[in-house]
Amino acid sequence: MATPHPDLLLVEQIRSGQAEAWNALIEQYEGRLLSFVDSRLRRRASSEDVVQETFIGFLTSLPNYDTRRPLESYLFSIAAHKLTDYLRREGRRPALPLSSTANSEGGAMDLPGGARPASSIARSGERKELEEEALARGIAAQIDHWRTKGDWEKVKCMELLFVRGAANKDVATALGITEQQVANFKFDFLDRLRKLVKNQRLNEDVFPELYANDN
Repeated sequence: MATPHPDLLLVEQIRSGQAEAWNALIEQYEGRLLSFVDSRLRRRASSEDVVQETFIGFLTSLPNYDTRRPLESYLFSIAAHKLTDYLRREGRRPALPLSSTANSEGGAMDLPGGARPASSIARSGERKELEEEALARGIAAQIDHWRTKGDWEKVKCMELLFVRGAANKDVATALGITEQQVANFKFDFLDRLRKLVKNQRLNEDVFPELYANDN
């Protein structure tokens, strides 16, 4: 009989209300999630708040969590969603939020404040969907292109940078390449992604930064 994966056991223990399991989850993933979020916010207190929201989102969505999905990727998808949500509340937008998993399946969405008109909320929701769909298509197209060419090193590099939130130096060490190569891969990926998104010919209001230099 196959031994259950440790993450599966951990999830089942959390579902059964074992406090030790919950503490083990936080101990195992809090540092990595904080590193991922803080690498983007650069504000420790705010990053800690986002990570706390991530764990709350996980707990909220636990009844619907599909145990076939890796726990680590699930937690990072929630963190990416919460991070994007935080930036929107602050009136900031990631230049290009590079996570195809940053969607609403990572827990309950934060509800907009009551002071916003209903029409504004609707437009914001529609724009968010357009952004995420466009980015997901662009990322998928570029990753598929690299897979077809057998450029697995670039695929691994992007996963470490944007999914795991690792620093350039750590990625270089993990892959046995130079930091300059990591920087080159990252620049190439962002440049190609911008072009792939722009080629979808969305309304300029969706990603205005892509057209800033056209005029």
